[in-house]
Amino acid sequence: MHLSRQGAVVVIEPSNGVAWQDRSWVNMIKAQRVESLMTSVPAFKLKKNSYSQRSTYMLYRINDLHSRPSYKYASFAKFCKIVLRKRCAPIAPISTIYAIVLSIVLLGCAATSNCVADSPTDADMAGYLLVPHEKVPDKYNAGFSLYVAAWPLLTEYPGNRFQTGLFGTWMHAQYDSPEPERKLYSDIEGGLGWWRDTRFATETPKFIMGGVALNFSEWANGPGAGKGRDWEQPKGKYAVAQLSPWVLWPPDGLNLKQGTCGELFGYGYLPLPLTSPKSTTAGSDVPTGDNCWTLFLNTGNFKGPVAFFTPYFWSRASAEDPSLSGLFLDSRPSKPNKALQMETQYVPAYQSTDSDGVNYARIAPTSFPRNATGDSPVVHRITAYEKSALWESVRTWFDGGPPASGAIDARAAAVHTFADKGGSTWRIYPPGTPKEQKVPLTWNAFATPIALDPVTYGYRWNHELVTQSQSASEALSTLPQYFRLEQSENGQSQWVPVLPQDVPAETGLAKVDFHRPLANRSEAYVTPDDSESSWKQPGPVAGPFETKLGDGSIVTYYWYRFADKLAIVREIGVEKIGDALKLVYFPKAPVSGRSSPW
Repeated sequence: MHLSRQGAVVVIEPSNGVAWQDRSWVNMIKAQRVESLMTSVPAFKLKKNSYSQRSTYMLYRINDLHSRPSYKYASFAKFCKIVLRKRCAPIAPISTIYAIVLSIVLLGCAATSNCVADSPTDADMAGYLLVPHEKVPDKYNAGFSLYVAAWPLLTEYPGNRFQTGLFGTWMHAQYDSPEPERKLYSDIEGGLGWWRDTRFATETPKFIMGGVALNFSEWANGPGAGKGRDWEQPKGKYAVAQLSPWVLWPPDGLNLKQGTCGELFGYGYLPLPLTSPKSTTAGSDVPTGDNCWTLFLNTGNFKGPVAFFTPYFWSRASAEDPSLSGLFLDSRPSKPNKALQMETQYVPAYQSTDSDGVNYARIAPTSFPRNATGDSPVVHRITAYEKSALWESVRTWFDGGPPASGAIDARAAAVHTFADKGGSTWRIYPPGTPKEQKVPLTWNAFATPIALDPVTYGYRWNHELVTQSQSASEALSTLPQYFRLEQSENGQSQWVPVLPQDVPAETGLAKVDFHRPLANRSEAYVTPDDSESSWKQPGPVAGPFETKLGDGSIVTYYWYRFADKLAIVREIGVEKIGDALKLVYFPKAPVSGRSSPW
C-alpha cells in the first residue's frame, strides 16, 4: 500500500491496485473520527482501544506533526512504531499502519496547511478527593460519627447520569489477622449525594444509608429502599427498620431542606442490642449476630436514632454459603480506621481541539461552600467508638435495669485529627477511555488542603482561578471550568486550569450547555398492594396521610405499630423482638447544643 496526493483528495491504493477516490473519506476525517476510518478500510480491523483514546485523535498540520507530540499521537506512534524524520518528507511506499497515519493527516488538512477546530465532544470528570487523618487504636471498633458539609455541588442538576457523593466514609467489618483471602465486600457506605437511580433529584443532595451485602448482591438505602425497584425481588428493601416516628424517609432518600449550602450534617452508626442472636439463619445451621447498626442523626431539627440495619441483611449470604458464617457486620466489629473521601463517578464535561491541535476541556460549574474567610470546611469531627459507648447501657436497660439515657459515653470515643494533607484523583476523559489513559487534572493548582483546626478539614483556594459567588442563601467558591492539555516536567499528560479568555473561541466550549435536561415525569414508587401481603396483614393502624417534600414529590404514608413494621415482620420475626423494645419510645430529641461527643 502507498499514498499519493491528487488535489484535495488523498488516494489510498490497496495492494491489489484498486484505487479509492471518495470524498466521503474527507468528510469522515473532518469529523475527526479516526476509529471510523480505521475500521472502514477493508482488511484493516484494529481492535478497539488498541490505540489511545479511541476516536478522539486530533489532527495537526502536516508540517507541525513532527514538532507537536500530543500525548494521543505519541501513544499512537509508539503503538505503530512510527518515526517521523523530516518535515514534509516525500511520501514513498511505507508500512500499512504508517500509510493510514499519514493519510489521516493529509486528508484532515486537505490541500491547504490549515486544519479546522473540533466541535465539542462529550467527556466525563470523575475520581476521588482524599482526606488523610490520624489513626486511632483498634479498640475503637464499634462504629463512627462525623459531620460533613452539605451543598449543591453543581449549579444545575445535569440529569440522572450524574452520580457523586459528598464527603463520607466506608465502614467495613474488622477481622482477626489474617483477613479472609476471598473477596468479601460488604460495608456501610452511605452518605450525602446524588445517584443514578434517584427519581426526584434537585441541586440539593439527599442522604442514603448505603448498606452493602456481600459483593453488592443487594443493598439497603433506607426503609423500603433496596437494589432495584421490583418488590418481587426485595434485595434489601426490607433490610432497614425505622425507630423514630419523627422522620419521614421516602424510598428516594432522606430530603434535606432545599437550598442547604455549607451547613454541617451529622450522622453516624453505632451497634445496639435491639434483637436477640439466632443460632440458625433461614433454615441453615449458621448463626446471625445481634449487631443492629443504628443510624444516628444530628441536624438542625432532629437529633437521635432513626433506623437500623436488621442483622439478617448481613448474615443472609452465610445462610447460602455456610463457610462465610461469622464474617459480616451482624457479628463482627467495625474497622476503627476508615477511608474518608469524596467519590465522584460522573460530572459532565466537554473536550475540543483548536486549529493548532491544542486540546481543551470544560467541566460543568462545580462549587464548594465558602465560609467568611473564603475557605471551604467540608469535614468535621470524625469519631470512632468503643462498644461500651452506648451498647452496655442499652443492654442493661433491656435486661430489666434502668432506662438508658441515650447519651454516648465520651470516655469510649476517640476523635481523629487532620493535617494539611490530601489529594485528588479527578480526571477528565471521553466516555469509554481505559483507566490507564484517563488524564488527571492539576487539582493542586487551585486547591490547597488545610486543617482549619485539629478536627476540621477543608480547602483554601487560589482566587486567581477560583471565583466566589454570594447570594442571600449561598456563599460558594466555583472551581475553574476550563482546562488545557499539557505535558508535565516528567512527560505525563495533565489538564491544567486556564482562564476563560485563554480558550480559543473556535473550540466552541464557551457555548456548551450544562442546563438541566428535559426529562419525562419521574415514575412513582409504589409498594405492594396485595391484600394478603405483610403490607396488609396485620396492616397499618392509621392513614393514609399525604405531604409534599422539598424535591417536589408527594408522599402518601401510613402508620404501623413498631412490631408490625415490614422489616420486623419479614427480616426478624415479631417473636424475636425483645419485650423491652416493644415499649421503647424515642421522643423528639432536643436540638440545641451538643451534649455528646458529637
